[in-house]
Amino acid sequence: MNNGLSTIALIGNPNTGKTSLFNALTGQKQRVGNYPGVTVEKKSGLWKLNQSESVTVIDLPGTYSLSAQTIDERITVDVLSGNIPDLSPSLMVIVIDAENLQRNLFLASQASELGLPIVIALNCWDIAERKGIQIDSKLLEKRLGVPVVPTVANQAKGIESLASAVKTALNNQSIMVRPKWPEPVQKAIETLKEDLSQIDEASQALSNGEVQRLIFDASSAVTERIKGDKLEISGAINKAKETIHKGGFHPNAVESIIRFRFLKPILADIIARQATLKKASHSESIDQLLLHRFWGLVIFVGMMYFVFQSVYSWSGPLMQLIEGGIAQVQSVAASALEATPMLQSLIVDGILSGVGAFVIFLPQILVLFLFISLLEETGYMARAAFLMDKLFQWCGLNGKSFVPLLSSYACAIPGILATRTINDKKIRIITIMIAPLMSCSARLPIYILMIGIFVEPTYGPAISGITLFFMHFIGVLVAAPAAYLLNKCIQRKTISTPFVMELPRYRVPNLKSIYERIYESGYAFITSAGTLIFAFTIIIWALFYFPRPAALETEIRNQNTVELFEEANLQAKIDSAYLEQSYGGQLGKTLQPIFNSSGYDWKITVAVIASFPAREVIIATLGILYSLGGEMDENSRDLRASLKNATWEDGKRKGMPVLNIAVAFSIMIFFALCMQCGATVAIIAQELNWLWAIGSFVTLSFIAWIASILTYQSINFFL
Repeated sequence: MNNGLSTIALIGNPNTGKTSLFNALTGQKQRVGNYPGVTVEKKSGLWKLNQSESVTVIDLPGTYSLSAQTIDERITVDVLSGNIPDLSPSLMVIVIDAENLQRNLFLASQASELGLPIVIALNCWDIAERKGIQIDSKLLEKRLGVPVVPTVANQAKGIESLASAVKTALNNQSIMVRPKWPEPVQKAIETLKEDLSQIDEASQALSNGEVQRLIFDASSAVTERIKGDKLEISGAINKAKETIHKGGFHPNAVESIIRFRFLKPILADIIARQATLKKASHSESIDQLLLHRFWGLVIFVGMMYFVFQSVYSWSGPLMQLIEGGIAQVQSVAASALEATPMLQSLIVDGILSGVGAFVIFLPQILVLFLFISLLEETGYMARAAFLMDKLFQWCGLNGKSFVPLLSSYACAIPGILATRTINDKKIRIITIMIAPLMSCSARLPIYILMIGIFVEPTYGPAISGITLFFMHFIGVLVAAPAAYLLNKCIQRKTISTPFVMELPRYRVPNLKSIYERIYESGYAFITSAGTLIFAFTIIIWALFYFPRPAALETEIRNQNTVELFEEANLQAKIDSAYLEQSYGGQLGKTLQPIFNSSGYDWKITVAVIASFPAREVIIATLGILYSLGGEMDENSRDLRASLKNATWEDGKRKGMPVLNIAVAFSIMIFFALCMQCGATVAIIAQELNWLWAIGSFVTLSFIAWIASILTYQSINFFL
C-alpha cells in the first residue's frame, strides 16, 4: 500500500504491451527506483480510476511463468506474494496478447493460485482483428470468473473500461477459477505444507500457491524466506515430489499438463479465425531476409553503421549551438568578474565549463537513444538478438547477451543491469565482464575530438565516419576472445539453459513511447552522469589552480623584464608556470613515464587518468590543461588548435609536436578498451562482488595500456 491507496500489480508475458499499458495508465505520474536489496528497476505510478479515486500501479518485470529462475521472476513472485515491504498488491491486472490467448493464460492460471483478485487486459485487440481472430471476451469473462477487457495499449483504447473493471474487482474480490489438482498432487501440497510448518514457523504464512511453487520448481523466491534447516526443507520437498511421482505424474511436467488441460475446454469456441490476411505473410517474407544467415548479418552491420554515422553527423549542429551559448555566458561572466581572478576562474573555467562538459554530449545521447528506441519499437531488436545468437555460441554466450551488450553502447550500467534476465549464471558473469568493452556514449567526445583534428581535415568526412564506426567495434573484437577465455576459465555451477526469445510482431513505432524513452534517457544522463561530471570538473579545476603562490608570478615577470613581451604572451607564460607547478601538473609528471611508450606527455597522462570517474571529463580536463579558460568541448577550435600545436617541453623530443595521428589513435584505442567509468566498477561489484569488479578494472586497464603502446609504435613505424 502507498499513502493509503490500493496497489495494482501489472504482470504479463514479454511483448504483450504491458509497459505500453503502464504508460497509458500512469502518463507522466511515474516513479523509477530499485527494489530493496537488488538492482532490478521498479516502476510505479499513479492511475486515476475516476475523478475521486486513484490507485498505485506497479509495472512488474515481464515473465512467462512464476517458476522463478531469474532475479526478475523472483521479484515478481515476491511482490505478488506480498513479501516486499510497502508493495503488497490488492489486485493483479494480467496483460494478455489476444493473438496468443492460451499460452498467456498459463501465467494467469499460475497467478490465480496466489488468491488475489484478477482483471484480464486482452491487449493488442486491434491486431487480432486485422488478422481475422475473433474472441468472445464476454464468454471468456464468464468462464474465467474475472473481468476481461479488450485493450489497445499503444492507442490508450479500453482504458476507461479497464478502470471500471478494476474498481468492480476490488469491491467484489473477483477470483479467477483454478484447475483442480489430481489427488496425488493435492496430497503432496497438503503434506508439504504440514511438514514445513513443523520445520519453521515462518512457513506457516505460505499460501497454497507458494507451496505449489516449491514442488513444481523449488523457487528460491519462496525458499529464501524459510529460515529453517535447509536440508530438512529439501527433504520435505523431495518427499512431496515422490508422492506425485508415485501417483503416476512427473513432478516437473505435471503443472504444465494440468494447467493446459484446464485451459483447453475454457477456450473451446471462444476463438474464431477468419481467412488469414495477406499482411500476415509479409512478416514471414521480411523475416526470411532479415534473419538470413548471410544477408541478415549484412543488413545488421549496415544498419549499425548508419546509426553511428548519424550520431556523428546529426548531433553536430546542436552541439555547435550549445557550444556557442556556453561561450557567450563565459564571456559575460569573465568580464563581470575580472577584478577577482580566482572567483573568475572558478566560475568561468570551473562551474560554467563543468556545465558545458556534460550538456554538450546531450545531442549525441539523444540521437543514439532515438535509434535504439526505433529498433525496439519496430520489433527488429529481437531479430538482431536471434542473429547474434549464432555468432555468440562459439565464445560461450547466447543471444540473450546481445541486448545487454547493445545497451552498453549507451552506458555499461543499464547494460550490466539488463543481464539479470540471463538464466545461466556463467553466461551472465561473462556478459557483465565484457560489457565495459562496448564503446559507451561517454567515449564519443574523445573520438570526435581526435578524428576532427587528425582524420577529417586530411581524409574527409567519409573516412571520418568509417573511423568512428571502427572505434565503436574495436571493443567487440577484444570482447569476443575475452568471452571465449572466460568461458574456458569459469567453472560452470549451473545447468545450461537454451536460448529462447519470442520474436515480436513488426509494428509501426509509437511516437509517444519513443519520445518518453528519449526524454527519460536524457534526463537520467543529466541528473546522474551530469552531476558526477560537474563535480569532478570542479575538482580538476582545483587541482590545476592550486597552489598559486604570488611569488611565482613576480619571479616570472622579473625574469622577462629585458624581453619586451606583450602582456598576453607574458600572461600565457605565467599561466603555464602555475599549471606546471599545480598539484595536477606534478601528478602528471610523476605518472608520465608509464605512458611514455604510448606517446603521451604529462598533460595527456593527467587527462587520461583524471577521466576515470567519468570518461566525458577528459574534454574538460584537456581544456583546462591546454587553454585555461577556453571552450572545453570536442568541437572547440581553440582546444583543437592547442592540442595540434602542443610540443614536448623536455627530453629528446623537446620542441616536437606532442600529438600526431599515431598519438591520436593511441588515445582512442586506450579509451575504447579501458573500463568505462568508476560507476561501472561499482555496479559490477554490486551485481557480482568486489573481486570481479577490481579484477575487471585491472585487466581492462592493462589491455588498454598494451594496446595503446602497440598502436602508437605500429603507426609510427609505417609513417
